[in-house]
Amino acid sequence: MTEPIVDLLEKHWHHLPANEVADLLDSDPAQGLMTDEARRRLAAFGPNRLTPKKGQPAWLRFLLQFHQPLIYVLIASGTITAFLQEWVDSGVIFGVVLVNATIGFIQESRAEDAIAALARMAASATTVLRDGVKHVLPAVELVPGDIVLLAPGDKVPADLRLFRARELMADESMLTGESLPVQKHIARLERDAILAERANMAYAGTLVTGGQGAGVAVATGDQTETGRISRLIAQATDLSTPLTRKIERFSAVMLYVILGLAVFTFAVGIWRGEPPVEMFMAAVALAVGAIPEGLPAAITITLAIGVSRMAKRRAIIRRLPAVETLGGATVICSDKTGTLTENQMTVQEIYAGGETFHVSGSGYAAKGEISRGGESAVIHGALRECLMAGVLCNDAMLVERDGRREVAGDPTEGALLVAAEKGGQALAELHAAFPRRDEVPFDSRYQYMATLHERQGGGQIVYLKGALEKILDRADFMLDLAGNEVALDRAEIEAHAHAMAARGLRVLALASGMPADGQALDHRHLGGLTLIGLQGMIDPPRPRALAAVKACHSAGIAVKMITGDHAITAAAIAAHLGLRSEAGAPPLTGRQIDALSDAELRAAVRTTTVFARVEPAQKLRLVEALQADGQIVAMTGDGVNDAPALKQADIGIAMGLSGTEVAKEAAAMLLTDDNFASIEAAVEEGRGVFDNLIKFITWTLPTNFGEGLVILAAIVLGVTLPITPLQVLWINMTTAGVLGLMLAFEPIDKDVMRRPPRHPSAPILSAELMLRIVLVSLLLLGGAFGLFMWALQTGDSLEQARTVAVNMFVMGELFYLFNCRSMTHSPFHVGFFSNLWLWGGVAMMIVLQLFFTYAPVMNRLFASAPIGLDDWGRVVVAGLVIYFIVEAEKTLRRHIGKAI
Repeated sequence: MTEPIVDLLEKHWHHLPANEVADLLDSDPAQGLMTDEARRRLAAFGPNRLTPKKGQPAWLRFLLQFHQPLIYVLIASGTITAFLQEWVDSGVIFGVVLVNATIGFIQESRAEDAIAALARMAASATTVLRDGVKHVLPAVELVPGDIVLLAPGDKVPADLRLFRARELMADESMLTGESLPVQKHIARLERDAILAERANMAYAGTLVTGGQGAGVAVATGDQTETGRISRLIAQATDLSTPLTRKIERFSAVMLYVILGLAVFTFAVGIWRGEPPVEMFMAAVALAVGAIPEGLPAAITITLAIGVSRMAKRRAIIRRLPAVETLGGATVICSDKTGTLTENQMTVQEIYAGGETFHVSGSGYAAKGEISRGGESAVIHGALRECLMAGVLCNDAMLVERDGRREVAGDPTEGALLVAAEKGGQALAELHAAFPRRDEVPFDSRYQYMATLHERQGGGQIVYLKGALEKILDRADFMLDLAGNEVALDRAEIEAHAHAMAARGLRVLALASGMPADGQALDHRHLGGLTLIGLQGMIDPPRPRALAAVKACHSAGIAVKMITGDHAITAAAIAAHLGLRSEAGAPPLTGRQIDALSDAELRAAVRTTTVFARVEPAQKLRLVEALQADGQIVAMTGDGVNDAPALKQADIGIAMGLSGTEVAKEAAAMLLTDDNFASIEAAVEEGRGVFDNLIKFITWTLPTNFGEGLVILAAIVLGVTLPITPLQVLWINMTTAGVLGLMLAFEPIDKDVMRRPPRHPSAPILSAELMLRIVLVSLLLLGGAFGLFMWALQTGDSLEQARTVAVNMFVMGELFYLFNCRSMTHSPFHVGFFSNLWLWGGVAMMIVLQLFFTYAPVMNRLFASAPIGLDDWGRVVVAGLVIYFIVEAEKTLRRHIGKAI
């Protein structure tokens, strides 16, 4: 029987009658599968769990740290110098390579395990009908054709086609983005019904919030909708970040330039008749000098410092390069439910006694008040009755969990309880004063709930809550503001309800009546009611989200809402947050997205801001369309349905508190407070990190180029090398670690959030900065070569002259470090003492250079020698000349910019 079933697994189950589904799967809804048949199917289909994803072993991740073009050159240089028995030079080169690899390996984020997290989501046990008997089995043993019984609190263990549903409600927000529990039924649906509208299905991983039900398992393990999302995660491209892509291109260009110069140096030396071994060592010295050995470690450590800063602002980075990526984001695609909104239904408007009342506050905390016309409302008459009815005709409870207030039950009922608390109603006292004696549970056929209560002074009263049209059909009266019964004005009530719905509010009507004498509470006897009022609720925007969206717009970042919720609700939230599409473009729905070609979708995402009723595959497609359009995409979300898009995005951002494990594992960043506003702070930190990286690169490259130029000039002119390969490595590694890394602690520029994001295709260094690098390289060449020749001509030994050249490079870098604190202004503009780490680095570098110059062990190891005060004086003056020339260049550029 299993072979035909395998062929059936891709059926549109929601489109088939329930009895036909059972027949196709050779299952009996009354008896379930026979145990032997279930065992055979388990062997055929495998366990009901997701196939785990294998990560890279640690040894491979360590080896991949060496997979960089510039590191290859260093390894080659170290190998050849070892072959030439230059053991000290070779040892230092390999030491540099090993340090870089170790730092990168330690800081690299742990391997992806999103699919493993999806597997952990499966319910641990489930109630199944087999051999006509109920069994509680591990969910992993479930097979297609099993009959599964559902009750409140159950996590659905597999994808089920329901054949019995008695007021069955399921929370599918983690899968579809729908903020409210979904009412389930068993009727067949249209073939093209989207995932969020398949109310006759129950999906693996969703939660039963109310009612009873039963269904036949139509998909298990990898074949479920959750499994399909797992496959989407696996298919999503592991993107390199904009920074890593630019560094790779930059490194490739440098590699060709360095190798070209090294070959040219060797060729010139041979042409001049110099010994080949000496020329080869000169070429190695040039290559080693020109390669910024400290750059990989500097990038890693600068990013790590950014991680630490972001953590203090409630953003946890899981993958190091994501720090910079967020700063370069051009678009933030945000899920609505739980990200831009609270994911806590909140009453915002009450209509009672012909008056409109507004309710402040959001979420389940009882912080807020009820007002009318901007002033606090007096809680009496129709308004008090409306609040009381919302409490008494209610099955939900407010509970405290882990310091957070949550609702046990239906979120809409929880919202009614909180609204009553804001109106000063004591919930426990109301229940004590009006004890419940009977009830009519919510029924989808009647679309309301009714409860019967004893009154304090004697007698009984019935309260109803439900759909407006159903309540109005049973009402003859309404309350005026004072609480007196008056004739029902149906047209006025309906007009106000429609206006509330148009603003994205879910409207509940509340009514009261007298029970029929001697009759049990029953639908047939509920008539002649008095409409008390309307309560309109919504999953509200987070309080700080509006300011955060505005700040993102000011920073030139587009914000787009992508949600599985209804278009009207999404549009209402978007309007409140200031998310407006170009030319007033309406929300684009999932069905409309499917109808668009890739080119049409790329055009649509440029002008559309709100995307509604979107499924996981469509979210992924939207992110890919934006990336194809050249955007750097940040994607936020908290549900399983967000995970594929979170992984595909240039940076995925998950909610740390309410987010599913799947979303957290697929994301590169977690928000510890689940607040969209924290993204703004993280963007600011990301931009600051990139600024500091640019400062470091702009600072370190002149040294490398200057060293290469000094060696090239010496070969061309036929003079002794002013610096040796070992001295080059000393300069590069000590200055990069002691001076350059201090730039990672530079404070964030005050205007960083008032400038547009970097263009994705812009090079890592602008033309202006490249010209500055060339200028400083030439200045270092002139200073080092000139002072080296001066020292030789004034009687200094070769070792002393080389020591002067080394100190010239270090001193030039030290003064140039202050130039690089701001790319456009003087260091006094950012505060001369605003980075104390930098001053500590300067002091440490001076100590190291004195040690290099005067310690006998360093003299033997690096062929240095003590020098006199007059040499130091010339070195300091040369460093100051570099500082003032660069400051003059910046001043000139500012004046030219103003003139233009």
